[in-house]
Amino acid sequence: MDMDRALDFASDHTQGVVIALKSDGRPQASNIMYALDGPTVRISVTATRAKTRNLERDPRASLHVTSDDFWRWVVLEGDASLSPVATAGDESTLEPLRALYRDLSGEHDDWDDYDAAMVRDQRQVLSIAVTYAYGQLPD
Repeated sequence: MDMDRALDFASDHTQGVVIALKSDGRPQASNIMYALDGPTVRISVTATRAKTRNLERDPRASLHVTSDDFWRWVVLEGDASLSPVATAGDESTLEPLRALYRDLSGEHDDWDDYDAAMVRDQRQVLSIAVTYAYGQLPD
């Protein structure tokens, strides 16, 4: 599949399923919201969740995105990387989470409250550098 077509399709959506690999090799799937920056997928994750731990151990990741009617879809594959966990007062750990929020939802009403929630939840940004795509899109 043409990478540009796949990325164009995925950029029209914000919800998908991220797939990581469990330690026994079976897939681990999670419904997520994402933002796409060129060939990079960004997702807010919690440091203690299975998908995060699985991607720390094995960075191979896939994002499955479907159309509203379910019959058009793409899978974006690549290697994942994780930003540092949000830390109170550390702009370098909070700004990537704010930027992702802005891309998905616009401006927040109370950034101090948002930052506190990100620290409390141990949030970080998962980035997938997309290197391969496949799927079913109309010609």
